[in-house]
Amino acid sequence: MRILGIDPGLRVTGFGLIEKIGQKLAYIASGCIRTQGDDLAPRIKTILDGLDEVITAYAPDQVAIEKVFVNVNPQSTLLLGQARGAAICAVVLKDLPLAEYTALQVKQAVVGNGHADKTQVQDMVKRLLQLEGDPQADAADALACAICHAHGGQGLGNLATAGYRMKNGRLVK
Repeated sequence: MRILGIDPGLRVTGFGLIEKIGQKLAYIASGCIRTQGDDLAPRIKTILDGLDEVITAYAPDQVAIEKVFVNVNPQSTLLLGQARGAAICAVVLKDLPLAEYTALQVKQAVVGNGHADKTQVQDMVKRLLQLEGDPQADAADALACAICHAHGGQGLGNLATAGYRMKNGRLVK
């Protein structure tokens, strides 16, 4: 099974592809789609077109995407949501199954700690996929999302957030 992970962002959208063969994971590809300028519409189109190219080139069977958390700045949250919407459109236009995970769920599945920092995620992705170097941060987050899904991430919903509650739009203990 080939899995595409997506870490949506308006400036940088990370993507990572892995293949699950039995219980083993193999790295296929990863990278970033970078947008430029301040006009929203062209940036959204860049994300949509970039992911369309990735999906066409690598033909994933399933897709996992990171959910947007509520940021302190509502404008940033809205913009991030629009980038995520473009990524979701790229997936559904290709009729691919899509799973969604919170950053907490992804970190819990990959690092074992839902509050791991970016360098810990990069290190574990590097180890799990036996990469020679550290992947770029956004690509590592996308690969981590794919790894979460490969490890049966759908069942993590209650487990990864057990003992937490929402406060100001964030999960806290």
